[in-house]
Amino acid sequence: MNVWNAEPQPKPPHYGPLNFSLFILRGIPLAIVIYGFLIFFLMIRVFEWPWGRPISPTVTQVACWCALKVIGLKLHMIGTPMSGRGAVVSNHSSWLDIFVCNSVQRIVFVAKSELAKWTGIGVLAHATGTVFVKRVPRESLRQRDEMVQRIANGERLLFFPEGTSTDGMRVLPFKPTLFAAFFSPELPVDFRVQPMTVRYRARPEQGASFYGFWGEAEFAASLFKVLSSKRNGDVDVIFHEPVVVSSFSDRKQLASHCETTVRGGLTVRT
Repeated sequence: MNVWNAEPQPKPPHYGPLNFSLFILRGIPLAIVIYGFLIFFLMIRVFEWPWGRPISPTVTQVACWCALKVIGLKLHMIGTPMSGRGAVVSNHSSWLDIFVCNSVQRIVFVAKSELAKWTGIGVLAHATGTVFVKRVPRESLRQRDEMVQRIANGERLLFFPEGTSTDGMRVLPFKPTLFAAFFSPELPVDFRVQPMTVRYRARPEQGASFYGFWGEAEFAASLFKVLSSKRNGDVDVIFHEPVVVSSFSDRKQLASHCETTVRGGLTVRT
């Protein structure tokens, strides 16, 4: 369950035999892709762990690209992922963001601790090295240190600064707390952050908020809705110009810039 409740969930569609058939036809291959790659991923981890994660993120990237193909969601990239060391901040609309964001670059998610308990997705999140955070003051210093260490080790962390997922048609105010890690003295002075917009484009018959996940939405119901759809739409991943952290006076100014940039990406047309 998500805390953003500004708009009520639309009524669930009427499902017929075709929808249940489509769910099975997509669901079985999706499970094979995800858990087949997970087994391969864990085998790779056994051999690569002394050297960090040089190979396994690529396995995750390929798996997520294949998952989007099975789901039938067409992916479009606008702009270019930055090269070198850095972090990414993005808006958050859906559980589908896991597949979308992983498919376009090698990243490690920073996610709220509740995700670790989600059936299926929690296992995948643990295996792929997700950094789980709790929004409580007593944990903030430890979590900041962990994020800084992961960045220093060469991992590219992806943050969702809104703190929750939405209907996909808006960007909520960015919480500046997580941006504090970017100002750590342990990071290089030219450390960069790249804002990224994920923009879902549902088909007319689906409704604009079809891929959004908020309010009283349940994961199982949302999964069924997407997999049982006759045809799925498109998703744009928009890479904005990276910014150097040291050019901002503090985390609030950086958060504000990234929020404005990511929100502007929702109006981009392809």
